[in-house]
Amino acid sequence: MQELPHHYRVTARAGDSGNVVLCSEGLDDMATAPPAEFGGPGDLWSPESLLVGAVADCFVLTFRAVARASRLDWVSLDCAAEGVLERVDRVTRFTRVELVVSLRIPQGGPVEQAERLLHKAEAGCLITNSMTCEVALACTVEESD
Repeated sequence: MQELPHHYRVTARAGDSGNVVLCSEGLDDMATAPPAEFGGPGDLWSPESLLVGAVADCFVLTFRAVARASRLDWVSLDCAAEGVLERVDRVTRFTRVELVVSLRIPQGGPVEQAERLLHKAEAGCLITNSMTCEVALACTVEESD
C-alpha cells in the first residue's frame, strides 16, 4: 500500500439533460443517470447505486485482506447490500446500509474464525467508516461440499 494520504480524482461531465459521464484517469468512462425513484430511466448506475455498490465492494476487498492476513482459506463470498434512503430533519440521506453476507469455506474449515473475520472486515471497511449512517451485518458461513 502507498503511504497516506491517497487522492482519488473523478470528473463528472454532463449537459443540461441526458446522462452524466464519470471519468477518471486510467479507467473506462461510466455513464450514470438518476435512479427510477428520482424519475430517471433506472437502467444505468446512479449515485445512489454507486454508493451502495462501493460499500459492498469495499467489504469484499477488506475481507480478502483480513482473510489473507489471518491465513483463512475460503471458497467464495457473496455480499448483498441494501441502502435505505430517508428524509430526516428535512434532509434526504442514507440512514442505514444492510449487508447480507454468505461465505463459503472448505469442508472442515474454522467456522468461528471465519465469522470473526467477517465482523473484522465490516469494522475495517474504509467506505462505511467514512459514512455517518448505520451499517448492519448479517452473515452466514457455510462449508463447501
